[in-house]
Amino acid sequence: MCEECYAVQNRITPLLNPLDCLQNHTQYICGTCGRCICIEHDPKRGLQRWNFPFQSLGIAKLYLRAADATVKKPCGIYEIESSKGRVSYKIFANDEDLQLFLKKNKDKSCKQMAPVFITEKYIEYPHTEIRKLTADEVEKYMLEQSRQIQRTVKK
Repeated sequence: MCEECYAVQNRITPLLNPLDCLQNHTQYICGTCGRCICIEHDPKRGLQRWNFPFQSLGIAKLYLRAADATVKKPCGIYEIESSKGRVSYKIFANDEDLQLFLKKNKDKSCKQMAPVFITEKYIEYPHTEIRKLTADEVEKYMLEQSRQIQRTVKK
């Protein structure tokens, strides 16, 4: 597991529309393993990609480093349940942000009222970059991602 970005596979992200994301969105580029994490701000929703709900704790962990880097402190992943019993995972900078979310979303709850995952401290890594990729970088990353997927499928 990468100590900086918490991922086992260094080309696992982006998960949705990877080519479009790498070509058009700002990326957190892990200075340790080179994994790209979408850190783009969505003007329609007023949120960054890491603010969205995730289907699993594992997927949320893939975006946690982008949140940590945005707020410059360890963020937590919280398990959220809807009134219909649907479970999702959201990243919040702190418990106050969780409380604000729950106030605005009366149909949601957080049983633990504490993160199910959080790192001990925030560390700045020296080779990290936050920027858009060049066309050549996108092509190389997609090729490496494809190869990594093929290796995983063969196992």
